[in-house]
Amino acid sequence: METLQIYHGSEAIRQRPEFGKGNPHNDYGLGFYCTEQEEMAKEWACGQRRDGFANRYTLDPDGLSILRLQAPDFHILNWLAILLENRTFDIKAPVSRQAKKYILEHFLPDYKQYDIIIGYRADDSYFSFARAFLENTITLEQLRRAMRLGRLGEQVVLRSPASFEHLRFIEAIPVEGGIYYAKRMLRDKQARDDYYKLQAEFPAAGAVYAVDILREQWQNNDERLY
Repeated sequence: METLQIYHGSEAIRQRPEFGKGNPHNDYGLGFYCTEQEEMAKEWACGQRRDGFANRYTLDPDGLSILRLQAPDFHILNWLAILLENRTFDIKAPVSRQAKKYILEHFLPDYKQYDIIIGYRADDSYFSFARAFLENTITLEQLRRAMRLGRLGEQVVLRSPASFEHLRFIEAIPVEGGIYYAKRMLRDKQARDDYYKLQAEFPAAGAVYAVDILREQWQNNDERLY
């Protein structure tokens, strides 16, 4: 596999990212979160309207195990199960709590064995879409479509000591907060606006909600998931 060029948006220059540091409640747990898109990293660098940096690295994947959650072998509930295991949030409705438990028990891949995970990014807006599915306010198909809103793309997450050893810092690209904070907010607003339009659509006949998956006891290899 070819060497990857990845970026990490931050308010600081990160020449030597350290394994084991960071927020353990991010999408895929504790890890170093990057993107292959320079413009996206620049937006991530300016979450508070301050200037930042798009730290650029090369990553040699030779010898590393990589989980690609958008590969044909995986589906949206695999991604959702990982998200539910790592994110912390309250669920009040009993049926939603049961749906969460069922998804974790039946659709959670063995992702912790991998050095690198490549999959959807779920910032606060996108996490609200996943939560809406658990609460039975959007369908499975709407969830699939919602994750493509805003063109967030994929994030590359380094999760093991070996993956950090394969990372090489190239440069820190300065990012002007006044410009890229506005771009970040515009992208978020557009995604939310598109989501509200999607949510307002009348469900198609046979639409599947979280409660249907729970009631019908869907399994991980169900052909309807692919």
